[in-house]
Amino acid sequence: MKRIDLRSDTVTLPSQAMREAMHKAELGDDVFGEDPTVNRLQELAARRLGKEDALFVASGTMGNLVSLLTHCGRGHEAIVGDRSHMYRYEQGGMASLAGIHARVLANQPDGTLNLTEIEQAINACDVHFARTRLICLENTFAGRILKPSYTCQVAAVARRHQLKTHLDGARLFNAAIALDCPVASLAAEFDSVQFCFSKGLAAPVGSMICGSREFIAQARRNRKLVGGGMRQAGVLAAAAIVALEEMVERLAEDHANARRLAEGLAEMPQVDIDVSAVETNIIFFGLKDPGLDIKLFAQALADEGLLVLPLGAGRMRAVTHFGIEREHIDEALRVVERSLAAGRSGCLQTGTV
Repeated sequence: MKRIDLRSDTVTLPSQAMREAMHKAELGDDVFGEDPTVNRLQELAARRLGKEDALFVASGTMGNLVSLLTHCGRGHEAIVGDRSHMYRYEQGGMASLAGIHARVLANQPDGTLNLTEIEQAINACDVHFARTRLICLENTFAGRILKPSYTCQVAAVARRHQLKTHLDGARLFNAAIALDCPVASLAAEFDSVQFCFSKGLAAPVGSMICGSREFIAQARRNRKLVGGGMRQAGVLAAAAIVALEEMVERLAEDHANARRLAEGLAEMPQVDIDVSAVETNIIFFGLKDPGLDIKLFAQALADEGLLVLPLGAGRMRAVTHFGIEREHIDEALRVVERSLAAGRSGCLQTGTV
């Protein structure tokens, strides 16, 4: 059994079809708009998301930053969740690079922001306050799905106040597969959407921004501003085309594997897990015994070939993805059981050397 890496769906390797497409890709200078493979990818992505245009970027972080720069000016304010990727895991780029003030609201466990709090956070037209320009949401959020009925309500608030909306949809295709709906229906209410090719869709590099033609034209300028002009990027876009054409439907397999892993962990009395919160491919779990050191436990799993991501507050994350099959999940559960047995014997107690 090979090493089972469940730290993230970013560890996927490109499929053979992707490698072949990259090798054969027709190339040009994308900064001049002359790379035919990039152009094809952008047209395909815009159609899939139901938007007028799209822009290929290096990463989700770049996609979010470019979108913020395009929607907002320096000193403007964007409403974001306190546990959102844009706020917590992108080095504060919205402030340090874009000069945008974050108005931070509490994410609910399912990733939503309270509608009343959103409305109350929108600043009045007053010289003392930053001008609110944008509301940002994330779908999926820690594997949880934002329902279309909720995003419609947020969009209605934005329209009442003449604000724009941006969706960090890094794993938006996971949400669409889980809900069995077109991805365009999840993007419809947003002025801009960013999604990643390099997570569940298993391409090696890249993300996409989708929006109106006017928005994308300005986003293209901002991509250049942050150093995102990638020239003969068709070699990367070729893999992303395969991702859109061949890797979307198979996300259901990742979801089934995540459910199997979560249900297997729930059968272990020492494991603390909420199976109902596992909606796509991401699982969070902990240990009920406060004497067990979570970092030692994660290391014990790694020593047996199972990699998970230890988090703060005694929690761990596991993510299923392309390359992880049912037999890997069954072996992962056996590794957890063996490591828990070692914990019961005192080998993983806090302070144990």
